[in-house]
Amino acid sequence: MMEEKKKKSLLNDYKVIVLILALLIAVVAIGPWYSAEEGFYTRLDYGLDIEGGSWIQLQLNGAVAQVDAAPRDIVAGILKTEYDDGINITGANTDATGTTTVTFQTSSAVNQTRLNYLFSGADVSTRAVGSMTEVTIKDSKIGYIISYLTFVYGTEVVPYQASRETIEYEIRTSTTQTELNNHMAAVNGTVIAYRDGTTKETMQTTIDVLNNKLGNGLGVKDLPIRAIGDEYILVDFAGVELNEARGFVETPGKFEIRIQTTGDESVNVLYGTSIEGVSVVGQNSNSTYYVPFNLTEEGARALQQAAINTGATTNPEAHRLMMILDDVVVYNAPLSPDAAARLRTQPIYQWQATTGGYEEARQLQIHLRAGALPVNVNIIGSGQVEATLGQGFLKGAIITALIAMTIVALLIYNRYRKIEISLPMVATSFSEVIMLLGLSVLIRQQLDLAAIAGIIAVIGTGIDHLVIITEEVVHEGKAPSSKIYSARIGKAFMIIFGAAATTVIAMSPLAVLGFGVLKGFAIVTISGVFIGVLIARPAYAVILKYILTKKGMIDEKILE
Repeated sequence: MMEEKKKKSLLNDYKVIVLILALLIAVVAIGPWYSAEEGFYTRLDYGLDIEGGSWIQLQLNGAVAQVDAAPRDIVAGILKTEYDDGINITGANTDATGTTTVTFQTSSAVNQTRLNYLFSGADVSTRAVGSMTEVTIKDSKIGYIISYLTFVYGTEVVPYQASRETIEYEIRTSTTQTELNNHMAAVNGTVIAYRDGTTKETMQTTIDVLNNKLGNGLGVKDLPIRAIGDEYILVDFAGVELNEARGFVETPGKFEIRIQTTGDESVNVLYGTSIEGVSVVGQNSNSTYYVPFNLTEEGARALQQAAINTGATTNPEAHRLMMILDDVVVYNAPLSPDAAARLRTQPIYQWQATTGGYEEARQLQIHLRAGALPVNVNIIGSGQVEATLGQGFLKGAIITALIAMTIVALLIYNRYRKIEISLPMVATSFSEVIMLLGLSVLIRQQLDLAAIAGIIAVIGTGIDHLVIITEEVVHEGKAPSSKIYSARIGKAFMIIFGAAATTVIAMSPLAVLGFGVLKGFAIVTISGVFIGVLIARPAYAVILKYILTKKGMIDEKILE
């Protein structure tokens, strides 16, 4: 039985509805506006090479070295100035598990809290042997080396498995090979290998923290921050004056919590990465202010253990808790009696840092939220960038894109001699650009020269795909019946999906690994491909069919 199929409006097709909604969201996100004061403006965020601004090069303070020394020599080297009467090492034995037990005796008074601080990862015990005190220290060789390097440099030292047989130590402060050689020679040790810089993991962590810190301050999610080797980082500040950019970078960023041990010495408890939430400033009934913050599971347990080891749970006044930002103490207070009592039996996850005034509390809140740089950084280079060339390129790119789209429209018109075919094709390609720009605003992606190149590439790829669709279904200005039309559309989309998959696979390494400015190009290209194949191309196929049907070029009488 032959039946006339009811003609449907374009607005009844979900593919067209999705296209319209996506365009509306994109336009709202872009926010084009005109005012007498500022002229025409949008929410688009342009990169350094278009908008102008400044750049800063940072050096990471650190070194990575492979060193070796005997545990007994390390213990002697650390403790030689600790006891007036010296120490007598009576044994140094390594068991099958790799744990080395070093035993020594001394007639001087022994402070176990101090020993726990000096050998923080070791099992330390003491006992009286006549008039002497015998101390036993149990740790791995790696642990002894970490304790020694931490002792001589006063900074965090992180072991790194460079290969199956090799352990390297990352010293997170400035040093030289000569200085390290001297330190190791003092304990009969050797420096096997040395290089300035940090591990790739520390470099990436530093970039992530800077991205979060600077991005939040400038309102940019994906600030262009690029690693140069293992020692340097380059940061672009689009639209930011050099003095302001230096202020962002020089704002303290290495945040840590320490507990006082003896005198002016303290032990590291945790870094800012262990702080997972900071709340708004509150006010106590006695008119003091406080900043609530939460610790991670690891951070809470580290703080409990450090408080017990240092004696802060039994004598809080003598073992104060300090918050330090780039070697500057921003908070110094004893544990409250309630917190000290609770820490004896359980970790505390929710804390309140109490201060005197509101401004002081607000500054502490900013410090807590700043994030902890694993290493300190120095500014070793900076400069200002004018946007003249970038603006010229932007205008040229827009003009080039418009000319290209016009030429393509004329060629399409010359091929099919129908405005109803060439016009939707150009309109669809233009809609892809609008959606891509809107997406860049929503994900806070800067539009630099590489990103604009990606947009131009997306336009070219999009036109190719639209030509494939059109060529499959229109021959010599005519279209096939409805059933054949659907089959040919399916064939066209198989070709398009294959080409899109190839593009995504090719661009993914650049987007994930972030090879400099190419990351922006890759992200824009991949985003454009997905917008095209998921939204624009399907809608174009529906619109093309609707127009051809309305013009009587497709037979809508089909066999039900």
